[in-house]
Amino acid sequence: MKKEQPIIVGLDIGTTKVVAIAGRKNEFGKIEILGFGKADSAGVSHGVVMNIEQCIRCIELAIEKCVLSNPNLEIKEVYVGIAGQHIKSLQTKGERVRPDTDDTITRDDIDLLVRDQHKTYIPSGDQIIDIIPQEFSVDNTPYVLDPIGMSGAKLGANFHIITGDGNAIRNIKRCIDKSNLITRDLVLQPLASAAAVMNDEDLEAGVAIVDIGGGTTDMAVFFDGILKHTAVIPYAGVNITNDIRNGLGVLRAQAEQMKVQFGTALADEANANAYITIPGLRGLPAKEISVKNLAHIIQARTQEILDHVVYHLKQLDLDRRLHGGIILTGGGAQLRNLVQLTEYITGVGCRLGFPNEHLAGGHADVLMNPMYSTCIGLILRGYNDFENGRMRFIGEGGNMIAMHEQEIEELVNDEREPEQEEILQQELPSPKRGKLINKIFSGLKGKIMTIFEAEEDERLD
Repeated sequence: MKKEQPIIVGLDIGTTKVVAIAGRKNEFGKIEILGFGKADSAGVSHGVVMNIEQCIRCIELAIEKCVLSNPNLEIKEVYVGIAGQHIKSLQTKGERVRPDTDDTITRDDIDLLVRDQHKTYIPSGDQIIDIIPQEFSVDNTPYVLDPIGMSGAKLGANFHIITGDGNAIRNIKRCIDKSNLITRDLVLQPLASAAAVMNDEDLEAGVAIVDIGGGTTDMAVFFDGILKHTAVIPYAGVNITNDIRNGLGVLRAQAEQMKVQFGTALADEANANAYITIPGLRGLPAKEISVKNLAHIIQARTQEILDHVVYHLKQLDLDRRLHGGIILTGGGAQLRNLVQLTEYITGVGCRLGFPNEHLAGGHADVLMNPMYSTCIGLILRGYNDFENGRMRFIGEGGNMIAMHEQEIEELVNDEREPEQEEILQQELPSPKRGKLINKIFSGLKGKIMTIFEAEEDERLD
């Protein structure tokens, strides 16, 4: 009899919304949505927590709505997305001479090489979030994707290192803790979004995932089957709304509604004879807003965001080599004519990315929306940990307790009755590999959580 899969909860704390989604894989490997909660966000600006108490209330409300949608749910642990303008990335190269060249290269050799990269210089106050191997070299053989099992004296690799402001990361963790939840891991949002909207063909062809959220635009570039670049652009939907509010002299809520209902990213497509009537404030006369003027404001800011995308692609010399083009996702991607403007500005093909690659049908239809890509990707990250043995779950259904591989090993090594050990072994499923998801999250082993462990150790000293 096949053991029931664990329920994994993704929590996306954005500038405009907080979303909690609970999901579980079915027998076909698709995610079935078991619970959904959404709340307006407060206390977060451009991915950075500005007000702890407001952020906590929004998280609690989203979790509460998620549980109300399915009373059988019990949410204790979450995978959380992280972005913000403080997130940066850099490329490094590392080499290690192996002491015993007769033995084949193992996972331990790669882990030692990755560990060496923690000595990389980063600005004071920043923390290394993740170190992601891109491609390896063994002696004089370059471009090796998986060196395990090969022989060689010198093992090298190119690495993509992601860093962030330590205090900003800790503030997110604090909000989760005070919401009576356990942060199972913090995951870079562009990678989560990429996992939700990509398939194997996209990975092979080379694509740029551009997630236009409320406060930030997150970017992840894949080429030759590996992650080449990540970036967080500090302009997104909120900036467009603020431009409309300031340019047309309307309230924020009115600006947001006009953007969603009448906005277009191409001013040439707007009707020059169409006007929007805005009621006057406190007895003032109504205001007539030109749809054409609205489109010009939206296009100016949208074009600035896309200019940043082109800049990052040119830095990698990939502005003409991404055969899979650009995949737009996130709530801001739903702006009318944005795909056409993106193709015009970048010169490469573009399409909208929906998180339906990994979702089961039926009740999940409402969530097949670009704005939920990050949250679905967080659930996929949880299953990537689970299926590759980095995280295992003890218990039944939604009451399963997530444990790291090291914790499991310590538990198995403890003295216990033979009968208890047999039961434990039955409850630990054998690791499987989801090739696409594993490649996207390759090298991500929850290293970000060591930031908080180190902080707690200092307090104990």
